[in-house]
Amino acid sequence: MRHPPELSAIPTGRVAVPAVVERLAHGRSITPAWRNELGGLTFRLGDGDQAQYVKWIATGTPEIDFPAEAERLTWARRWIVVPTAIDQGVDADGAWLLTTAVPGRSAVEPRWVARPAIAAAAIGHGLRVLHDALPVADCPYDWSVERRLAAATSDLGPPPSIDRLVVCHGDACAPNTLLHDDGTFAAHVDLGALGAADRWADLAVAAWSTEWNYGPGYDGLVYSGYGVTPDTERIAYYRGLWTAT
Repeated sequence: MRHPPELSAIPTGRVAVPAVVERLAHGRSITPAWRNELGGLTFRLGDGDQAQYVKWIATGTPEIDFPAEAERLTWARRWIVVPTAIDQGVDADGAWLLTTAVPGRSAVEPRWVARPAIAAAAIGHGLRVLHDALPVADCPYDWSVERRLAAATSDLGPPPSIDRLVVCHGDACAPNTLLHDDGTFAAHVDLGALGAADRWADLAVAAWSTEWNYGPGYDGLVYSGYGVTPDTERIAYYRGLWTAT
């Protein structure tokens, strides 16, 4: 069962920095960048062109698999702009993944929350870039309905037929799209669930996430930014699957 999306946010106030993050910083500044719905934290280490990011999750959080994410980043970066996995590890307190920074800022930073129409259109365009660029025939990762239904908490009925099989992001919510300063798409992050699936598995949730992050009325801009007409049947099914897995 998915955790409520409102639990994910840019941290405010004091954030306890895990010891491994202090070590990886090597004296650089440490800036909390994101807290996910599971309590995992992302920190920016340093600033400028040499900045890095470290994702950390406490021991005993089974939904996060950093080795799988590092593998997917390495595969995907042959075709699209994504962070480069530098290192990863586990200690008594938790697990971590260190990556390079990539150009752009999250689509849920305050400047884009204040300009939701621009951000929503860029999210849609960014998904189209990903779906068109990654070669589904060569993808070794699976995010199919059949695989996901094995973990579903409710009976969703038979799935709709596949519209277009692509390599999906797997967590195409607004925070995982980065935008350039001019509001155009820059890059994707958090590809831990990347795999082959119908494009609507991504599209339905990406558009839905604009409601969580910007309020109602912007989902249509995701579809138009992607260049597709909304498919109500597939949108409903894949949103139900997202909630149930």
